[in-house]
Amino acid sequence: MKSQNEQLMPESPELPDIMKSLEQFYMVNRTDSEGSIIYANKNFLDTSKWTPKRILGKTLWQMFPETETGQNQAHAIWNSVTSGKTWSGTAEKTTRLAEPYFVNMIAIPFIEENVGLVSVTLLELDITDDVHLREQLQQIAFIDYETGLMSRYKLETTVNKAIAEDRHFSFVYITIDHFYTLKDLQSPESEKELIKSFTNRLKRFFQDNPIARIGVNEFVVLTPFGDWYVQGFLQFLEQQPIYIENSALPLSVSGGIVRYPEDQLTYNHLMKAALVATKDVLENGGKKIASLSAASHQGLNRRAIIDRKLLTALSQNNLQVVYQPQFDISANKVNMYEALVRWEDPELGHISPDELIPTAEENGLIHEIGAFVLEEAAKLATDWNDKGHAISIAVNSSVREFSNSRMKDKITKILEETGCPASSIQLEITEKFALQAEEEQSIIHQMKELQDEGIKFALDDFGTGYASFRFLQSLPISKVKIDKLFIRSLLTHTKTQQLVEGMIRLGKSMGLYVVAEGVETEEQFELLKTMGIDAIQGYYISAPISADMISLDK
Repeated sequence: MKSQNEQLMPESPELPDIMKSLEQFYMVNRTDSEGSIIYANKNFLDTSKWTPKRILGKTLWQMFPETETGQNQAHAIWNSVTSGKTWSGTAEKTTRLAEPYFVNMIAIPFIEENVGLVSVTLLELDITDDVHLREQLQQIAFIDYETGLMSRYKLETTVNKAIAEDRHFSFVYITIDHFYTLKDLQSPESEKELIKSFTNRLKRFFQDNPIARIGVNEFVVLTPFGDWYVQGFLQFLEQQPIYIENSALPLSVSGGIVRYPEDQLTYNHLMKAALVATKDVLENGGKKIASLSAASHQGLNRRAIIDRKLLTALSQNNLQVVYQPQFDISANKVNMYEALVRWEDPELGHISPDELIPTAEENGLIHEIGAFVLEEAAKLATDWNDKGHAISIAVNSSVREFSNSRMKDKITKILEETGCPASSIQLEITEKFALQAEEEQSIIHQMKELQDEGIKFALDDFGTGYASFRFLQSLPISKVKIDKLFIRSLLTHTKTQQLVEGMIRLGKSMGLYVVAEGVETEEQFELLKTMGIDAIQGYYISAPISADMISLDK
C-alpha cells in the first residue's frame, strides 16, 4: 500500500532527481499549463491545510488571498512563467481556511519544444514566523511602548506621507517645563504616572490628531488646526491638573508651532524650526506654545538656502581661502598663517564660518570643504617652502572628517600630490572634536599617525570648556590657543587677567606653545607679552587676507 505522499507524487520525467531530495525541506506543488494544481507534497498540505483530494484541480490563484494585491501577485507570477522565465520572491498566500501565511517562492516553468508550457513547479519555504517577528519589531519601532504614542520614526513616516499628499498641517513641538527637577522629586512609579497622565491629557485635547513621543519629556502633535487651538492646550492643562500621590503637580509646558507648507517644506526642516521656536519660548520665560518668530524664521530660511546652494558653490569654486597671520613674540615676526574659508554669494552676501561649517557638517559637505581648504593651504605652503620661507599654515579640522577612518590617508595624499612637507601643516581642533576623539580610539590613532609624519595639532578655543585641561594629557597636542572671549575682557577684569596668566603658565609647564586669539589693541598685546605669551593672532596684527596680498619679504 502506497503512502499518502507517494500517491500524490507519481513518477515524472520532468522532475529531476535533485527536486526529490528537496522534498523534505521545501513545500512543493505543481500546476499544469492552465494553472491547475496537479501535485502537492506533504509539507505543502500541512501548511496550507488542504487535503490531497481537495487540492487537486484547484488553481494557482486560489492559493493567494482574494484581494487585489494577492491576485495581482498571482497574475505576475503566472505571466512570468508563461513567458518562460523563472519567478522568485516573497509571497503572501492563504490556507484553505483563509488564514494568511508567507513564503519565499521559486516558480520554475517546464517548457517542451514545439509544445510550450507543460507545467510549473513551485518550491516554497514558510517564512511566516519571520514576517510576524518583523511586524512586531516594526510595531515596537513605530510605537512608544510606555505611552502608546507614535515613535520618532513613525512620526517621520507620517509627516512624509502628509507632505507627499500635500496636506496642510501644524507641526507642534511640546516639552514639559523643568521636567528633570520634577523627576527628582518623584519616585520612579510617580514619574511613570506623570508621563501617563500627561499623555492622557494630550490624547483627550488633541483627540484624533497624530501624537508622537520623541524624547523623555518631548512630544510632537500634528494638527490641521491653527495656533489658537494649539494654545488652548495650556488652559486645558490648568483646568485638568495632574495629581501625584493626592497632590496637584505644578506642571507647565513650552512649545513651538511650525506650519506646512507655509513655514517649512521637509520633515527635517519642520523639526529644526520647531526646536528653534521652542528655544525662543524658553529663553523668554517658557510656559507658552508659540509660532516661529520672524527673526528665527528668517534665520532658518537663510540656513536652508545655504544648505541648498553649498554644493553648487563648491563645484563652481565660489568658496575662497583667506589667511590670518600669527605673530611670534620671540622671533618678532609672523611664523604661521591660519587658513579660513570664506564665501560671498550674490543672494546671501557674506556667509560666516559660523553659518557655513555647521551646515556643511549636517549635509556631509564638510569633507569636501576640508579637502578644498587643505589643498589650497598645502599648495601655498609648498610655494613658500620652495622660495625659502619656513612659514607654516594652520587648517581647522572637523570631528566629522576624522570620523572617517580614511582621513589620515586623505590628508597624506593631498600633501603628496601638492609636494607639501608635513611639517608645514598644523591641524586645529575644537573641544567638541577632542571630546569625541577621546571616545573613539580610531580618531586618536589617526592623529598620532599624522603627528609621527610631522603634522602638529593645536587645541582651539582653549579654556572655554570644562575638559580642556584633560585633553592636553590624552591627545597629541603641541599648541593651545586661548579663546578671544578671555582676551576681550583682559583689560577690564582683574580675574580674567589672572585666569589668562594661569593658562599661559600651565601651557608652558606642559611644554606647549601658547597663542592668544582675538588681540585687537596695543594694550592687549603689551600685557600679553609681559605674561609670557608665545604668539598672538587678531586684528591688531592683521585681518584675514587673500594669498596674493601676503608679502613674505617684510
